[in-house]
Amino acid sequence: MPVRHIPFWFDRFPKSRRPSFARLRGETEAGVVIVGGGLTGCACAWSFAAAGVKVVLLESGAIGAAQTAADAGLAREDFDAPFHQAVKAHGVRAARLLWQGMRRASLDFPAALRRLNVRCDLAGEDLVHYAPREADAAKRLRREYQDRRDAGFDHSWLTPAAVTREAALESGGAIRTRGASMDPYRACLGLAAAAASRGAAIHEKSAAVRIRARRKDVEVTTDGGSVRAGAVLIATSSPLRDLGALRRHLHPRSRYAVVTQSLPAAVGRDVGRRTAALHDSAVPPHLLRWIRDNRVLFCGADQPEAPGRTRERTLVQRTGQLMYELSTIYPAISGLRPEWAWDFTHYETVDGLPVIGPHRNFPRHYFALGRARHGVSFAWLASRVLLRQYQGEPAKGDDLLGFARIL
Repeated sequence: MPVRHIPFWFDRFPKSRRPSFARLRGETEAGVVIVGGGLTGCACAWSFAAAGVKVVLLESGAIGAAQTAADAGLAREDFDAPFHQAVKAHGVRAARLLWQGMRRASLDFPAALRRLNVRCDLAGEDLVHYAPREADAAKRLRREYQDRRDAGFDHSWLTPAAVTREAALESGGAIRTRGASMDPYRACLGLAAAAASRGAAIHEKSAAVRIRARRKDVEVTTDGGSVRAGAVLIATSSPLRDLGALRRHLHPRSRYAVVTQSLPAAVGRDVGRRTAALHDSAVPPHLLRWIRDNRVLFCGADQPEAPGRTRERTLVQRTGQLMYELSTIYPAISGLRPEWAWDFTHYETVDGLPVIGPHRNFPRHYFALGRARHGVSFAWLASRVLLRQYQGEPAKGDDLLGFARIL
């Protein structure tokens, strides 16, 4: 069977059930216009619409079909970044507030999906961040754990023996954090439907080609129309011409992912309990999730963005490398083929943490950037932080997520 070069979540969703939203035609007005119809954009659309704000959402392609469909679908309670580095760069108080915000989002997001009756295979799933057996790597991870404990977080430490029982891995120990897993594409469609039921106007195939801040409002123009609003919220990873000045804060990276064939029963006995996702300490790191039909979703192999002319060849090479690296973690999987393999471009910030909030040089603009590494909890975190800032009621620590942290 040939490998399907398309994200697993998108490919497995029946085409007949994929929603369709009209293009933007003509001129319209709104309280806020959202650029980007992925999980973050749809979460923001629901939050703003539920708060009584008139929302227009513009998506250049199809809702949830880009970076969201390529995501691993893990809601984690921490950032995919060393806590001790955040302490060093921004201080203990700031780092603690940042991590506390992410933890609240990891709890509130699954609760909101249940409340909205969004069917997205939502389930509790912890994350085990493990170090190899090398003494230095184990010491670094143990120090990271202690820094988090000293800051008041209740993450737990797994001994090498406990990691072996849990995941059938030899390691130098691991940090265990709580979380949840879901189908990110279905979650996105559910939030889009919930936002539309609250009056949000959603438009597909409506790429923003121009954004202009005026004296009292902002105008976003597409090929088919325009939206005049009190503010614009940028929740897309695609580069926008009018926001070129932000490029110095963001670095494009390509990430790769595979989903394997179903594991034979004999192999299943050699890979542990399969109750938690796994994150290693490699550079770049890998994330492993066990998904339905006894398959493995394995992603990582990040590198600088591949040029368009070499993208297809690079995808084959990098996903082949991913399968080899997976076999070094679980030799029993060696020989299995991937059934799905895909890549996507994401943007990293200069300090590895996402950016949520306004920028002093872009009036009436709000941003939610740098999500990919940090899981789907980011989408909910961004939706709540930006709504509070739009309403002029920021919470303690919201400012630390913004550009002021890195300017």
